Amino acid sequence: MKFVQLAKSLKEGLASVYLIEGEEAYFRDHAVAAVRAACGIANPMLNDVRYEGETLKGEALGAFVRALGTLPFLDERRLVRACEFYPSEKEWDVYLKAYCADPCPTTVLLIVNSGKKAGGAQLARKAGVTYVDCSREDEETLSRWLFGVARRQGLRMDADAAQLMVRYCARDAARMHTEVGKLAYVLGENGSITRETVEEYIPKDVEYRIYELTQAASRRNFEQFSQILSDMLEKGSDEHAVLAALLSHLRTLCEIAVSDAPDAELAALLGVKPYAVQKNRETVSRLGRARVQALYRGLYVLSSGAKSGVYTKTGALFAAIAEIFFA
Repeated sequence: MKFVQLAKSLKEGLASVYLIEGEEAYFRDHAVAAVRAACGIANPMLNDVRYEGETLKGEALGAFVRALGTLPFLDERRLVRACEFYPSEKEWDVYLKAYCADPCPTTVLLIVNSGKKAGGAQLARKAGVTYVDCSREDEETLSRWLFGVARRQGLRMDADAAQLMVRYCARDAARMHTEVGKLAYVLGENGSITRETVEEYIPKDVEYRIYELTQAASRRNFEQFSQILSDMLEKGSDEHAVLAALLSHLRTLCEIAVSDAPDAELAALLGVKPYAVQKNRETVSRLGRARVQALYRGLYVLSSGAKSGVYTKTGALFAAIAEIFFA
């Protein structure tokens, strides 16, 4: 299940074994907190235990599984957490399979992993393991989640505002939650979050500024490009990071330029939305395939030269700008 489905699931009852996995730390932490709250533990010193996954090997893993049968003391349930635990298939078969098939009814085991490494990825498919996906969500899902966050803060939010905040915060759930809290303080109870509110109060993430910069470059809008670049450099962005972002954007345009695959198929290969592929195809059509490829080659040479010391990073960036706008 997705993280956003966990609250509903807990109302229906607790599972005995959870795998809470994904790179979004905010979702992982809140998933653990939600399960812990559902356990109703009043004596955490006795009934809330944490293990580091790297220590659970061989006999230590066997002892850990046997300890899962320990009864809670002065509470109805005992919570056991194994963090960054990625057992092999053999370790699953020898130590964990039998336990997950017949778990201790008063113990809740949480396996909390930040990534989908070997072992951890297999656990998600095992019988007896309830999987909670805490990966970074898409814009639509995060926008719906934001509505709920705003509502709990006593605020209203329109669809444009939610979508823009997701982009400004680069889909970082922890930051979005913090920003909504700030807006609750600014707007007061029953306040309304609009697109204008987001533009005024929410700082743009560097990733979003990079997106704006590459779009201005694609449109050959030098005035807008210059304003964004000046603001980024004043706030500490590195010239080579900016050049790398422009190069990455042009590489994507080149990949789209040489592909005849449908938008949906190409979007899956590139890890973007079909709409992004459609807009980039329009950019390629406007600039021309030959021009896109020439720009990519030119910026690649400049980026490589900056890395090897042939050019300074400032010189390479401004030479790239000349290539884009004045060549």
